[in-house]
Amino acid sequence: MKASIILPTYKEKDNIVELIYAIFQAIPAELTYEVVVVDDNSPDGTAEAVRQHFQDDPRVKLFVRTRERGLATAIRYGIDHSDGEILVFMDTDFNHDPKLLPQMIKFLEYYDIIIGSRFVMAGGMEDRFRQFSSLIYNYAIRLLFHTPVHDNLSGFFSIYRDKLVSMNLNQIYYGYGDYFIRLLMVGHKRGYKMLEVPVYYRLRMHGHSKTQFLSTFTKYTLALLILRLKLWTGRMR
Repeated sequence: MKASIILPTYKEKDNIVELIYAIFQAIPAELTYEVVVVDDNSPDGTAEAVRQHFQDDPRVKLFVRTRERGLATAIRYGIDHSDGEILVFMDTDFNHDPKLLPQMIKFLEYYDIIIGSRFVMAGGMEDRFRQFSSLIYNYAIRLLFHTPVHDNLSGFFSIYRDKLVSMNLNQIYYGYGDYFIRLLMVGHKRGYKMLEVPVYYRLRMHGHSKTQFLSTFTKYTLALLILRLKLWTGRMR
């Protein structure tokens, strides 16, 4: 089988090349794979860095979006422009450790979704404030939706393509990281088997986070309320 590792990027020039090489090192030699970079026309030259290093490498696909921006829609674009039977999704700031890729691909033999989780044993974050606030927020999500998943905000996950595209992706892939909450809720409602593997978020090595705490908290909370209403009314399947 072929795996597609999808990397949405925006202003990650100092991370993206090193990350792709780390993915090359982590993927088992016997696995066929591609790395799909979807860049939202970053002004820092992220796409150009990818071109300079990987222009002649058939393992790397680069797409630059000039008319649309946003994490969720970039990921959706990557889904539509990849061809692996296995899909893996990662951030590009090294929060998501490429060394976990073999596990996240292998365990799909037994589960439907593999999630890189900060809130299982051996997981965590260097940023203690973000860890505490994310832990509390995830606890509230579990209470609200009765889901077994501990890290509903991860975004580091793997899934078979057919399992994902059988969902209504238009109902899931919009906004920011809240798309992952919607995806997990639909998967949970369908009875998908989910496994969380520990991941430890280190402070980013280069650049600045695009996540603004108060704005993100407000958007996620609104998204949760809308999702709860859709689930109650049967509009989310």
